[in-house]
Amino acid sequence: MSDMLAKYIDHTLLQPDATRQQIENLCQEAIKYQFYAICIQPYWIPIVRNQYGDQLNICTVVGFPHGSSIKESKAFETQLAVQLGADEIDMVIHLPALFQGEWKYVESDIAEVVKAAQGHLVKVILETALLSTQQIITACQVAKLAGAHFVKTSTGYASSGATTDVVQIMHQTVGGDLGIKASGGIHDRETALSMIDAGATRIGTSNGLNIVSSKG
Repeated sequence: MSDMLAKYIDHTLLQPDATRQQIENLCQEAIKYQFYAICIQPYWIPIVRNQYGDQLNICTVVGFPHGSSIKESKAFETQLAVQLGADEIDMVIHLPALFQGEWKYVESDIAEVVKAAQGHLVKVILETALLSTQQIITACQVAKLAGAHFVKTSTGYASSGATTDVVQIMHQTVGGDLGIKASGGIHDRETALSMIDAGATRIGTSNGLNIVSSKG
């Protein structure tokens, strides 16, 4: 069971005060336990790629953590991240446009990142703690229209993270068409399994070691 869970996990370290040693520890843990990917800030991409080559899937963040950058900035950030060696992009949805009901801009914002990613996988972070159920549903539908590959619950910087109820809503809306990444507040094996049961196909967590070390 631990081996199965490892394949779901994006082993994550996004804190702004992370040190190079902590990033190296993250990489070594990901290799040892065979986590699906690591998720790191863009600054660390070339350092990790140069040191570990193709041993790791590298996920990075764009428009993080509030999503409010203009779409051209997000696209350029994505292009650079891919050039530096990122395999996957976790972008934050354009929350200001979303809250204004400017769904065409939200769609265009995502589509520009998808285009700039040049075929690399793009996950759209919805920050579901801030959204109504209808906003979550619409955001999932717009992400699909824009060509994204995943929708993701949270940045980890809002008041709360993933819940099974929200993951179920996302799964009911786009499950089978898009992947679903549950992140934020997933600290243990039981919670990770509950998210997978609800429809998550990836788990974002800084507690991967605790999850895979737990006895099932």
